[in-house]
Amino acid sequence: MADSPNNTTHEHPSLEHYWMPFTANRQFKASPRLLAQADGMYYTDINGNKVLDSTAGLWCCNAGHGRREISEAVSKQIREMDYAPSFQMGHPLAFELAERLTELSPEGLNKVFFTNSGSESVDTALKMALCYHRANGQASRTRFIGRELGYHGVGFGGISVGGLSNNRKAFSGQLLQGVDHLPHTLDIQNSAFSRGLPSLGAEKAEVLEQLVTLHGAENIAAVIVEPMSGSAGVILPPQGYLKRLREITQKHGILLIFDEVITAFGRVGAAFASQRWGVIPDIITTAKAINNGAIPMGAVFVQDFIHDTCMQGPTELIEFFHGYTYSGHPVAAAAALATLSIYENEQLFERSFELERYFEDAVHSLKGLPNVIDIRNTGLVAGFQLAPNSQGVGKRGYSVFEHCFHQGTLVRATGDIIAISPPLIVEKHQIDQIVNSLSDAIRAVG
Repeated sequence: MADSPNNTTHEHPSLEHYWMPFTANRQFKASPRLLAQADGMYYTDINGNKVLDSTAGLWCCNAGHGRREISEAVSKQIREMDYAPSFQMGHPLAFELAERLTELSPEGLNKVFFTNSGSESVDTALKMALCYHRANGQASRTRFIGRELGYHGVGFGGISVGGLSNNRKAFSGQLLQGVDHLPHTLDIQNSAFSRGLPSLGAEKAEVLEQLVTLHGAENIAAVIVEPMSGSAGVILPPQGYLKRLREITQKHGILLIFDEVITAFGRVGAAFASQRWGVIPDIITTAKAINNGAIPMGAVFVQDFIHDTCMQGPTELIEFFHGYTYSGHPVAAAAALATLSIYENEQLFERSFELERYFEDAVHSLKGLPNVIDIRNTGLVAGFQLAPNSQGVGKRGYSVFEHCFHQGTLVRATGDIIAISPPLIVEKHQIDQIVNSLSDAIRAVG
């Protein structure tokens, strides 16, 4: 692990000019939380205070912060070659990384397309589905099916198949046509405080058959779901649910896309949620932990038959009119290769699985605290659902988040849900510290 952070302070910058993403800007700027350094399991804020990171940054830093192996790989690569185009050109690291990634991926997903974010990975996957069906002589398959409470990034495609109302409503007039949604799988009434995957609710997958009857299988391109809905507050698939989605999509020739931007690279106790829960989709989207959040990067994993079907026509013609200036960026690829070596050498995916039971017992110890109405967990991720207070939805969750931060622990608040997803290097005593901080905050907020 990296050395302890320096307890240094930094000059306070002007906050006027930066329009922050997914942030209540006026609220933040009235009481800013500025992080200046990161090392191991800890951030250090601008005033020199250590903050235990229970969020892996933003689901990104699975190997912890300040990993010298990554920074040295980045430094070496940026000296050798800072940038190379990826249109009709290439560089060795992108090909090497694609090969390394497919050594981890589920069986059959042996082709990799590089992006720069989860949002780009999702839009890429949707385009791939359309490309495949057109090349396969089924151009009428253009409809997508997402899921309520799903989060698939902020591109117009991702918002369209996503199911978070706040992300959709301001842009509703410009979203993709021909999109439907499955019901979400959150069932607090019948499955509150489940440990691991809930035992009830697999039948919700049957709604897909109804949508097939409504729209016609010949018009449906793909179904996209997160195996675990992360941004909506750690919503887990009921036992057998993902398997049933796979059966229905295969029956009707519909592609199944798993959005694993959050779950890939060890979060749920395996390299991919697909492997942990034994369901292999046709396409997997990733980003975040692919290179420990060091440099923006994402990757889309594709079944061989999809790639091969698209490789048609004269060899001198572009098969897939899509890509990004920074696809397979050499410095991002160097960071990813170093990150994959850390995951392998320190067996962090296995560690996530081995710590799951201890983590589960720790988070469920908060059952019975005031206003805690559900706790959900798998691997090294947990969600705590709080009852809203009289001031409105999200007020209690934000107060808990703020209290934890000022006491030296970073958690994530989504409305009245608190999520924790510590780096996979977390030690048991740090799990205890995170849970104790949450307990104190929940009691203090009331």
